[in-house]
Amino acid sequence: MLVDILVTIIGAALVLVGADKLTDGAVGLARRFQIPELVIGLTIVAFGTSLPEFIVSLLASVNHAPAMSIGNILGSNLFNTLMIVGFSALFCPIVVSKGTVAKDIPFSILASVVLPALALDVFFSQSANDNVLSRGDGIVLLGFFIIFMAYTFSLAKNGKEGTATEDATAALMPVWKIILFLLLGLTGLIAGGELFVHGATGIARSLGVSEAVIGLTLVAGGTSLPELATSIIAARKGQSAMAIGNVVGSNLFNVFWILGCCACVAPLPVEGIVWTDFAVLFASSLLFWLFARTSHRVVRIEGALLVACYVAYIAYLISQV
Repeated sequence: MLVDILVTIIGAALVLVGADKLTDGAVGLARRFQIPELVIGLTIVAFGTSLPEFIVSLLASVNHAPAMSIGNILGSNLFNTLMIVGFSALFCPIVVSKGTVAKDIPFSILASVVLPALALDVFFSQSANDNVLSRGDGIVLLGFFIIFMAYTFSLAKNGKEGTATEDATAALMPVWKIILFLLLGLTGLIAGGELFVHGATGIARSLGVSEAVIGLTLVAGGTSLPELATSIIAARKGQSAMAIGNVVGSNLFNVFWILGCCACVAPLPVEGIVWTDFAVLFASSLLFWLFARTSHRVVRIEGALLVACYVAYIAYLISQV
C-alpha cells in the first residue's frame, strides 16, 4: 500500500511538469507556424494527453477487461467536462469562442449520444444481452473521428478561429526548443499518468473495489491527469482556447478514436456500465454547453457547480458499491 501511494505521488508530479512543458511547446508551435490555438488544442495537445487513456483502454480490451476499457473512457470524459473545465474556471474564468460553442462542444454532445446508442444497441438489439460495442460499431466510431478531424483541419486552413500570432511583438520560440518541450511534455504526461494509474489501481484493488468502479473513477481520473494539468496551466497562462480545445478534443479522441480502435481489436461487452452513467455523460456535456453559450465564458461559480456535479456522481457510485 505504501509503495502504491508513493508511485501515485511521483506520477502526479511528473504529470504536472509534463503539462507545463507541453503547453509551452504547443503555444510556441502555434505562434511559429500561425496555427490557431484551438486547432493545436483539438489535435496535438488532445492526442498527447489522451495517450494514457488509449494505452489503458487498449490493454484492457486485449486482456478481456471491457468494463475497465469502457469505464475508463466514460469516466475520463466525465472528469474532463466536469472536473477539468470546473477547476480551470476556478483558477481563471475561461473564455469560450463563438465557434467552439456553435460547433466544437456540440461534437462532444453528439459523442455522448452516439456512444450509448452503439454500446447499448438501441437500434439493433436482438436481446437484453446484446449490449456490446462490436467491430462494426468500432468502424462507425472511427468514421465519426475522420469527420471530426476533417472539420478541425478545415479550421486550420481557413483560420476562422484566429491564430496565436496576434501579438506581433512576441518572440518566436526556436524549432528545436518547441520539439524538446513537446517531447518532454508528452513523456512526462504519459509516464506520470501510467505511474499514477498503476499506484491508484493497486490501492483500489487492495480495498476490494470493483473493476467497473475502478475504471469510472481512479483509472479515469488518473488517465485524465494530463488533461487536468494541461488545461489548468493553459488557463492560468491565458490560453483559454487551448484549454477548451484540449478538453473537447480529448473527449472526442476518447470516444471516436480510442473506443473505435479498441472495438475493432476485440468486441467490448458493456459490463457494469448502465444507462445512468451514460445519462450523466450527456447531461455534463449539455451543462457545459449551456454555461458556455450564455456568456461565451465559464466563470468561477459555474466551475464550482461543475465540480460539485462530479463529486455528487462519485458519491453515487460509491453508494452503489
